[in-house]
Amino acid sequence: MNDVIVIAEAGVNHNGSITLAKQLIDAAVSAGAQIVKFQTFKAASLTTREAECAEYQTKNSGAAKSQQEMLKKLELPNAAYLKLKNYCANKPIEFLSTPFDDESARFLVNDVGIKRIKIASGELTNLPFIEYVSKFHKPVILSTGMSTLEEVKDAVDILRRQLSKKQITLLHCTTSYPCDFSEVNLHAMETLKKTFGVQVGYSDHTPGIEVAVAAAALGATVIEKHITLDRSLPGPDHKASIEPDELRMLVRSVKNVSQALGGKEKKPTTSELKMRMVARKSLVLAQPLSSGTVLKREHLTAKRPGSGVSPAELKKLLGLKLVVDKDSDDFLQWSDIEKRGNK
Repeated sequence: MNDVIVIAEAGVNHNGSITLAKQLIDAAVSAGAQIVKFQTFKAASLTTREAECAEYQTKNSGAAKSQQEMLKKLELPNAAYLKLKNYCANKPIEFLSTPFDDESARFLVNDVGIKRIKIASGELTNLPFIEYVSKFHKPVILSTGMSTLEEVKDAVDILRRQLSKKQITLLHCTTSYPCDFSEVNLHAMETLKKTFGVQVGYSDHTPGIEVAVAAAALGATVIEKHITLDRSLPGPDHKASIEPDELRMLVRSVKNVSQALGGKEKKPTTSELKMRMVARKSLVLAQPLSSGTVLKREHLTAKRPGSGVSPAELKKLLGLKLVVDKDSDDFLQWSDIEKRGNK
């Protein structure tokens, strides 16, 4: 897929059930995603008791009065992440989970053995956490929702103390669930690449898959998209997620687009080289001409196939003499023309 990674963001759409979490993994595998990602946190470490739910969380989670109350129902014990990692081990997919505190990061790296670290948009200004995570020397994918370019710079500067540019990927993101198309600002992804010289991608919260596919066309190397088995399930993120069939379509579309991008050189492809003979034209006689005729514009026309002299050579032929008799529709070859300088 030309290095485009599709992350199926299961997030908290397991609703606290390891069985549902495994079904989300199966859906991601079936769709062809390269990574399936969850979230690792303890509600009491992530929020205060007074932290209110976002408007979309209140709407989608029903009776939850606070973030902590809502998130407590979506926690998984550490043992569950080990089971999910093992469940992925024999499948063609990488297990990943986003940590939200030092303890979770340490557990995921040291005990679960994740290959890279994903940092959520909400942690972008948590510079002490970013510094802690960088010291694991794992590749980092950092979402940049809600941020200014200067805030991104502060985070990248910290990462660069421990990591090379090749180890850092910035995801453009609009932290809104769902995100309105008018607020995507997808060209900002290109600004991130130009400003920081790192790999870039897109974490998508829009309905459908169009914007994610457009991001691939603009050069994203990572596409992240929330997935669910059923958008009607209770929970904060289901309604802003795509279902398995849509994920399958997204993976296929991103693959097709990334292959279509190719290189930057303009040249005929292998299949086009074969087509040139069929689709291009050659110079042929518009009327019968006898040997010794001086060629004029009205003597020649262009017709398929392209096995003769190219019409691009027309002006070079005018004024030269035929050395053989030619009939109407006969191809004109250079051997049919006197060489310049001959009398």
